[in-house]
Amino acid sequence: MESRPLKDALVGAMLPHAAFDGWSPVTLAAAADDMGIERALLPRLFPKGAVDAVAHFVDHANRTMEADLAGAGLDGRGVGERVFWAVKLRLGRWGEHREAIRRATSLLALPQNLPLAARLTWGTADSIWLAVGDRSHDFSWYSKRATLAAVYSATLLYWLDDDSEGSADTWGFLRRRLGEIRSLPQLRQKIEGLVGGRKAALINRFRSPLSGC
Repeated sequence: MESRPLKDALVGAMLPHAAFDGWSPVTLAAAADDMGIERALLPRLFPKGAVDAVAHFVDHANRTMEADLAGAGLDGRGVGERVFWAVKLRLGRWGEHREAIRRATSLLALPQNLPLAARLTWGTADSIWLAVGDRSHDFSWYSKRATLAAVYSATLLYWLDDDSEGSADTWGFLRRRLGEIRSLPQLRQKIEGLVGGRKAALINRFRSPLSGC
């Protein structure tokens, strides 16, 4: 836990370098030099090098989003509006480092990093739902996070190429995607009912004499 602030500072110092040189050992070393940190300490902080640094940056950005959202004065707003602002704050804070984030996305897109990319995207979706007050533990816990992970990923890719003033086009895109989700409550109910029915069938099967139990 003591190393977290240092790691936060290091990944922040990597951003200007990563925009030009990508997320690499060279970039990590340059950030350490900028901060006056011994390079020998880096393998202890990020055992897997740049990939670990990207993963920590995602975690750092999630925690920053939670703090920003808590201070945004959104009490009384609906859940959908709070989710919109959570995603907007999550991306908008890093607008000046868009190229570094593009490079991080490219690194995570490598075949060997795809499982990590999926975990990080899920973690971001989970952080957003927790930040807006979601404490569900039923099937909706999974459906909400899976849906938001897809929306967040699409919005991130849109944002990376958005040159509109204040990323206005991105926020319009995000609102449309969230609006589409809210317009499909009956579909979600059907999915939940289908999954619930299958669970009940499996339970009855294993309770029946034919199951051998």
